Amino acid sequence: MTKIFTAAFAYMIAGVLSGLFYREFTKANDFPSGDFTQLGLVHTHLLTLGFIVLLIVLALDKAFDLSGTRMFTWFFATYNAGVIITSATMVWHGSLTVLGQESNAMISGIAGLGHISLTVGLVLFFLLLRKRVLAASAARQSAPEAAGLSR
Repeated sequence: MTKIFTAAFAYMIAGVLSGLFYREFTKANDFPSGDFTQLGLVHTHLLTLGFIVLLIVLALDKAFDLSGTRMFTWFFATYNAGVIITSATMVWHGSLTVLGQESNAMISGIAGLGHISLTVGLVLFFLLLRKRVLAASAARQSAPEAAGLSR
């Protein structure tokens, strides 16, 4: 649980700093305030996918004892890699936009790998969560029978 909390805290800090970077970088480069750049999205992506999602995972870990399993380790590594890769490519692409340079297919491909990693991580998480929820449900149903309290 400590790893989840630490990662959520790190994403909160990174999310806030990315918002600061967006504001200062665009201002320093005289980027028009109404024009689109992916730098403006990094802030919300880090706060939502990193901070908020991991706080939810922390609460679910407390309720269903998810961490400590091999599937959780795979989820945690894959999901965090996806958040980091996706966010980094957004910063890269957004910075190029602010500097008036063109992005390329390589950046899009790397961003795609980040999104795939996020998806795989979420699927792993839901498979693990489903397993634990079903086990908890079965344990609750068998508890009254084991105590001789069946209906």
